[in-house]
Amino acid sequence: PLSTSLFFVGVLLGSFISGQLSDKFGRKNVLFATLAMQTGFSFIQVFSTSWEMFSVLFVLVGMGQISNYVAAFVLGTEILGKSVRLLFCTLGVCIFYAFGYMLLPLFAFFIRDWRMLLLALTLPGLLFIPLWWVIPESPRWLISQGRFQEAEDIIRKAAKTNGITAPDVIFDPSELQDVNSQKQQTYTILDLMRTRNILTITIMSVLLWMIISVGYFGLSLDTPNLHGDVYVNCFLSAVIEVPAYIISWLLLRYFPRRYSMAAALFLGGCVLLFIQLVPSHITALSILLVMLGKFGITSAFSMVYVYTAELYATVVRNMGVGASSMASRLGSILSPYFVYLGAYDRFLPYILMGSLTVLSGILTLFLPESYGMPLPDTIDQMLRVKGLEYRPPSSSTRDSKEEEENPEILKSTAF
Repeated sequence: PLSTSLFFVGVLLGSFISGQLSDKFGRKNVLFATLAMQTGFSFIQVFSTSWEMFSVLFVLVGMGQISNYVAAFVLGTEILGKSVRLLFCTLGVCIFYAFGYMLLPLFAFFIRDWRMLLLALTLPGLLFIPLWWVIPESPRWLISQGRFQEAEDIIRKAAKTNGITAPDVIFDPSELQDVNSQKQQTYTILDLMRTRNILTITIMSVLLWMIISVGYFGLSLDTPNLHGDVYVNCFLSAVIEVPAYIISWLLLRYFPRRYSMAAALFLGGCVLLFIQLVPSHITALSILLVMLGKFGITSAFSMVYVYTAELYATVVRNMGVGASSMASRLGSILSPYFVYLGAYDRFLPYILMGSLTVLSGILTLFLPESYGMPLPDTIDQMLRVKGLEYRPPSSSTRDSKEEEENPEILKSTAF
């Protein structure tokens, strides 16, 4: 459990750092720097001469891995249109993740030496190099930094590629002046706790991500303890993620976020609690229930990324997703020890993971609904998310004036 936990410690550190780096230096720069970090340290790991060296490198690989995952996710969220964004966040990112997961037992079955296996899994990282000339920077991030011309160039290029004639004026001069007056303001992790409303969202997101992560990684790492062939079980654990991601995409497309997530979490949690009732000789039913539990939790894991990204504003979105992801890594660090509890009682991991998952389903119902809402760009817009009381920061005189001019805002956005 310790070596696995050390990898997740790296993931935890990466989650904490990557959000702030990405908000400061740009999504694209951080994405490619951390891709290089993951690939480079994985390659060095192949030549490890001791367990200590392997573990230290494993921490660094974990830092790079989560950093590029979050940066890529946020970049896609900000650069794509509403309908395609959902497709990217669920089917795009997640199904290819599942395909990679499926390849793992396949590679491991044919390559039994761990050094050669690690090398085979690392070399595909070199394929990302040409993408530097294909993937653009986030126009939303560029605008938040006051780099309007670069953002306009990217949008005009996209319009040309799509065969659309761009308007002569893309950004309204008054809007540019408004953004320009705010661009000097820097944002830190403390902005996720600026008001009671944002603090509530942050705390609930942190708890939700942590519990979902315990369930997801706990079930994934528990695969070798199931009856039957370890390679087949690992493959089944990966295959079940594909329908889970497809279902989550359909739920996100047509149904409210919080009810969709709560349903997936209740399914996953309740099924895991039922496992203890299955007679020991019916092993196939136990495996089926574990896979069904993995299905529910995986669906929720896919949806929570989209949900969290929609709740936070552009100026702190990467930080918000990064902080939530960091909390989920605390769950993933604990998950190997949840699995280890199975040595004392076979059903104990399932009882604990099932109970926590049902609890997180209840928690989801208290989050604000973002379905059908425009993606917020500023913290002020984020405060207007449906279900939150709008209270502008006292330090902002401009917001106070807006409040006086638009008293209906308070009524229309109250919970």
